[in-house]
Amino acid sequence: MEIFNYMEKYDYEQLVFCQDKQSGLKAIICIHDTTLGPALGGTRMWTYESEEAAIEDALRLGKGMTYKNAAAGLNLGGGKTVIIGDPRKDKNEAMFRAFGRYVQGLNGRYITAEDVGTTVADMDLIHEETDYVTGISPAFGSSGNPSPVTAYGVYRGMKAAAKEAFGTDSLEGKTISVQGVGSVAYTLCEYLNKEGANLIVTDINKEAVQRAVQEFGAKAVDPSDIYSVDCDIYSPCALGATINDTTIPQLKAKVIAGSANNQLKDERHGDRLHELGIVYAPDYVINAGGVINVADELYGYNRDRAMKKVEMIYDNIAKVIEISKRDGIPTYKAADRLAEERIERMRHSRSQFLQNGKHILSRRK
Repeated sequence: MEIFNYMEKYDYEQLVFCQDKQSGLKAIICIHDTTLGPALGGTRMWTYESEEAAIEDALRLGKGMTYKNAAAGLNLGGGKTVIIGDPRKDKNEAMFRAFGRYVQGLNGRYITAEDVGTTVADMDLIHEETDYVTGISPAFGSSGNPSPVTAYGVYRGMKAAAKEAFGTDSLEGKTISVQGVGSVAYTLCEYLNKEGANLIVTDINKEAVQRAVQEFGAKAVDPSDIYSVDCDIYSPCALGATINDTTIPQLKAKVIAGSANNQLKDERHGDRLHELGIVYAPDYVINAGGVINVADELYGYNRDRAMKKVEMIYDNIAKVIEISKRDGIPTYKAADRLAEERIERMRHSRSQFLQNGKHILSRRK
């Protein structure tokens, strides 16, 4: 893997390799872009097949956070960390404290958080060595469980997508199929039920399904049947890549809006949704409530302020749809364009500022 060529091609700023022999730490910190502010992105611990696979994942995830943070309107860049190891048996206190010292050494260019394979307890250990960490225990000023906030953002984004498809953002009387009824989706179902939507749910966890049936009067279907049900909105809230060659022909929904990551198996599936006239709310825009919430910790967490920012996901989805129509492109491309235009505006502003500064200095001479 020609790392510098790859970094240059996709404009990465920094890749940091961190190791601590005593604790077994092998971590890769990727800082993709800090145009809008310091890079914020979680720490993932995973049993990678190779070091190259870990590097590729760090690079991919770091770039994704740049776009997610930019589209969310945050004054933050994008970054990510991957730790090579089995999160079930390789963790120890010394590992996360050593990692915290590496984060501290970056002097605020990178701020970490919880991700796949790491927990609040792990973030607390990192916090012993650095303040550049979010998602720590509420006792230290954290925002706590992000799932309810993420769900609220998905709910707001779904309403914006519904307005484009149906002419109104009211979800009353709409039939919404929800794939997965985990912590985020359950709270989403609460919002939808309260507004008067009709719910169809599925999950491999039968207890979660039964709970939704009892609490919300939802109709339960087998996991394989969720794509073909008669509904207005399909809400993928479990695994990624559920929008693919097999499922798209089955869909009857006019809107796709859910919390799952990487919902499109391939970009061409986003193109196909656009051709079919299905309004797709891009995943990293609609599910940004969690990162918006933890980002508020950097200012001294205030839940009311954070929730007001999360409400703006409605406007962000509306902007994506506007760009899609303006440029005649699918919404997944419009989401990227929204992020890129914001970053480019900041780069231009900085460039103008530097040029003006040089002009003033030259006049003084």
